[in-house]
Amino acid sequence: MSICKSFVALAVPLFAVAAFAQEEESAQPTQEVASVKAAANFSTLPFCRLVEPPVEVRKPKGEWVSAEEGKFYPLGTSYRTHKGGKLILSFGANSTATIEGDASFGTRLQKVGGSSRTVVLDSGKVTFNLADNLPDGAFFVVAPGFEAFNAAGESTFTYERTVDGDKAVVRCVTGSLAVKGRHFNIPQMRAADEIVVVTSHDHLITVLEGTSGDYNVKLDQGVRATTEVDDTGSLKEVVANEVLDWRLSPKTRVVINRAVPAIGERMSVHTMAFDASGEKRSDRVFCEGRSELNSGELVVKPIDNEKIAEQASEAAETTEESVEEDSEESSSDSSESSEDSSSDEE
Repeated sequence: MSICKSFVALAVPLFAVAAFAQEEESAQPTQEVASVKAAANFSTLPFCRLVEPPVEVRKPKGEWVSAEEGKFYPLGTSYRTHKGGKLILSFGANSTATIEGDASFGTRLQKVGGSSRTVVLDSGKVTFNLADNLPDGAFFVVAPGFEAFNAAGESTFTYERTVDGDKAVVRCVTGSLAVKGRHFNIPQMRAADEIVVVTSHDHLITVLEGTSGDYNVKLDQGVRATTEVDDTGSLKEVVANEVLDWRLSPKTRVVINRAVPAIGERMSVHTMAFDASGEKRSDRVFCEGRSELNSGELVVKPIDNEKIAEQASEAAETTEESVEEDSEESSSDSSESSEDSSSDEE
């Protein structure tokens, strides 16, 4: 009986520490509790490795206060630096986020012991240095209009809110990362690859601009229905998603326009891809999940002014030759007519 009481007496304090580690009003967790690894990838709570004031933090439902170096903060906390300030926030071994100057970001609130971490961009530049051995789906960087995932190595995100929408510059410095949003997916960006993602405030327009590197973007092209013969010899309709593989390189661009229907939730989508000269190379209109409402690929052929000029020149030369031939024939006919008249007079 005494053994059971001793066990309960020991278990209750430990449970209390784990249960209230995320509460903003709780006491600072001990070094031992905070250093427990979540799925062997991250520490239980983010840790302020370096603080060079002015740096501020805001716990969930709390107010902005000065950050303290060497302190753990609950998930769901926001961080910001001002001119002259710098913060290095550690998520675990070899995984950090760094901001300095006027910049801010937050961590997403989640249960203690979760196997993933999510950073929400807010403003300025954030530099991530992540372990190369993080499993897929372990770390996310999100903003309105897109999310980056499966990152390894160093990457930077520069985020700002403009009059026209939210603008993010995503650069893979070393290693790799993936980026996706509604109606587009970039499976992998590598070292020196960079993209600009602009999202309108209503999330109905997304613009992807290539600024460095060369990588593949998969554009959603709606669904298409085809008729196939099954094993029994019967005809069946097969509906499959269609995707356009577009190479995004410097000065190339993708524009995605969306419209919300008056009835229902299926969006009407218009995707366009432009080459480095600004010529439209792909054009597609479809309704989400509706195979009967799909324009198919509408490739717009660029106007070749040089070829048009060459054809016009050839046409002009042909016309001149024709006029000359007609003139020669007319002169010949006139000469023959004159000879005939002279012969009749004799």
